[in-house]
Parts: sequence; C-alpha cells; structure tokens
Amino acid sequence: MTGSSFTRRGFLGLTSAAVAGVGLSACTGGGTSTGGGQTAAASKNLRLFTYEGDETIGLLKAQIKKFDAENGTTTTVDSLPGSGAAVYPDKLRTELLGGKGPDVWRIWGGQIGSPFAKAKQALDLAPYYSKFGWDSKINTAAIGGMTFDGVKSGVPFVSLGIGAWYNKSLFAKAGVSALPTTYAELEAVNDKLVAVGVTPCGLGGKYGWDIMRLFEYLLEHTAGPELHDKLLTGDESWDRAEVVEAFTLFKKWQDKKWLPQGALGLDPADIEPAYVQGKTAYTITGPWTEAAAILSAKKSPSAFGNFELPTDQTPARHSGFVEGYMINAKTGNADKAAALIDFIVQPATQKALQVSASTVKGAEPDPKALPLSAEWADKYGSNPFYTIQDQAFPKKQADQYFSVQSDLLQGSVAPDAAAKKMQEIVSAWAKS
Repeated sequence: MTGSSFTRRGFLGLTSAAVAGVGLSACTGGGTSTGGGQTAAASKNLRLFTYEGDETIGLLKAQIKKFDAENGTTTTVDSLPGSGAAVYPDKLRTELLGGKGPDVWRIWGGQIGSPFAKAKQALDLAPYYSKFGWDSKINTAAIGGMTFDGVKSGVPFVSLGIGAWYNKSLFAKAGVSALPTTYAELEAVNDKLVAVGVTPCGLGGKYGWDIMRLFEYLLEHTAGPELHDKLLTGDESWDRAEVVEAFTLFKKWQDKKWLPQGALGLDPADIEPAYVQGKTAYTITGPWTEAAAILSAKKSPSAFGNFELPTDQTPARHSGFVEGYMINAKTGNADKAAALIDFIVQPATQKALQVSASTVKGAEPDPKALPLSAEWADKYGSNPFYTIQDQAFPKKQADQYFSVQSDLLQGSVAPDAAAKKMQEIVSAWAKS
C-alpha cells in the first residue's frame, strides 16, 4: 500500500498541481462534525483534510484562501503529506470517531475509501450529483471507483491508468518495429530485448506494490474481466486454474530475465525511472512518470512512448485507480462543501490547477506541456479499468498478498500453492 516517496500517489503532486478549490457563491453555513452522532451546527468555519504533498500544499492553500474571500468563510487546511494509505486513513478514521473530523477530506477510491462509506461517515452525495449534473461531467468509470454498495460517496477528480511506458531507442535496438497487440507479442518483445542485452521491464519488489502491477496484468490476461473482478471481491475462488496460470507466468517473467536481477529487493524509486536512463526498456506505471521521470531528467518526451498492455480480452482494460473528495455526514456545511467540490471539478478550474489526469470532461491533459499524458488520455483514457490490487484489498490483505508474490518469486511456494494461499487470504476477508 505504501512505498518510498516514489509512489504513484506521491507523484500526483508532481504531475499536477493537484487539487485545490475555489468556491461558488455561498450556500448554507459551516462547521465540523461532533461526537455522539450529532450533526454540527452551521457556522462560517470549514476544515479540509488532505495528504497534499509539500510541492502543492501552497497552491491548495492559496486557492482555499480565494474561496474564503468569496464566501466569507474561514477554512483550515490540514495535510499529512507523504503518509500514504498506511497512515492517512487511520488518522482520518480516528478523528471521525472522536468527533473532530473535517468537513471535507481527500481519499483514494476502492477499499481505502470504502470503509468511510460503509460506516456512513461519508455523506451520500446522490442529491448533489443531481444538483450539479456530475454524472454527465465526470468519467463514469471514475465515479464507479467512489461508489460503494450503490451509494455515491465521493467525487473523483483524478483517474489514473497503469500501462507500459517505454524507451523508443531500446525498442529500436532490439528490432521492435511495432508495439505488441497480443500477450504473445509482448513476450516476443521481451525475448528480443534480452537478446540484445537489455532488461525488458523495470519493476521493483521492495514494498510489494510496484511489482504487483505485473501480476495483476497477468491475472487480467488469464482470468478475463468478469472473473478478475469477482476474484477481487471474493465472489470467486482463487484456488483455480486461471490464477495458477497467472502465478506461473509471473515466475516466468523472473526466470527468463524479463525483470531486473534481484527485482524483489529493488526500490521502485531506483528502478522505475530506469527506462528513461536507458537501463531498462520499459516499466509499468502511470502518467505521473512523464513529469517525475522524463521531464525531471530533462529528456524529450518524443524519445519515449506508452501503450496499454495487451490482455487478449474484451473489453480491453488496464489497471487504474481514482482519488476524490468525500463530505462528512455530520457536517453542518454540506451545501457549501458540495459547492466547493463542484467548483473544483469545473474544466476551467482543473486546467488552471494543471491536473494532468482529470476525470472531468473538457479538462484533458495539455498536449503541449505533457504530450505523452495527453496521448495516453486520448487513446486509453475512456477504456474501462480494473481496480489496482492495493486498492482492491484492505491493507492487511494487501500486505499478505505481497508476501505471497514474494514467496513465489523466491521459489519457496509453487504457483498452485500461491493460488491456495490467496484463496485463504481473500476468503477470510470476504467472510468478515
């Protein structure tokens, strides 16, 4: 769930001047939650809780100051930067249970945001979806990432897809003239790269989440969309041929040297940008890599490219995740908070904040500033995605899964035993 500072979540702050808010005209009062299940009294005081990085917190506070000036409010912005999903949700949960929760908070989708919806700590935003027309303005798949048991509990502003980002010169060195469109073609590309002394895929196993991206892709390939989704929710058993096949392929990638030597011990911070440095041919990552790895190295985006990993399945999907805002169910500020969120998800605001992977129609990445991100959004942005596995599972189960994939690659468990172990992990969670 977490890693070093080189995480997809941390780099949202580098790829966008990630989210702040300026407000609409004032609606109704303000206040924060109270204990005892009571709704706070209306006031002009607001509190926003986020995990905004140091790179963007100044922008966020500046925009909130503008909102306050327009609405006569006083908003406190609290951030827990760099904390990741291992710390921030627990801090938020403690505040909510103690009656000191914020009016609005930023959160990831999937199983990270789900507990706040199921505990009814997050407000049901259906009335505001109707009022502001968010269903027609925001990517439908992204909304699904913040909808829990049919309840729209959050408003997504970022939706990021995971794919292959590659070094064109190394592909050319290996004689790869066309991007792979099938899984077999991807394996053939890997073999060609190894033959000319190039490590194909740069992923690191430290922390678990980076190399996880390969396995979840292989599972989409072997299981297909319908079964993959049911496996993630515990509605189908992991102790089955499709999962064994995915684990077998996972081990194959290591054994055939399609991954770096000693991949399990590598830090994503070191190995993920290796494709930019010419040390690996590609990595599996998201659009934040354009700013974080390519532009920061003062390289031209024209020397690199991206493609959706071929699954041989219909529909074609990639791994993805969303982030958005929730509103405290006990706030006295619901209308004002919703108006703030609505302003944030206006195309003009998204563009002004340079959000590079916006969920908002009309706020696509600027092809002049981030040409590869724009290319990804244009080609694959509307494709459906499966929930990235460290959001699909709660932290405990994600950590257990990381141990299984580590044991498999180290050779201490076989693919069929790994599948059985995963079934034990997921079924125990699903039953609870």
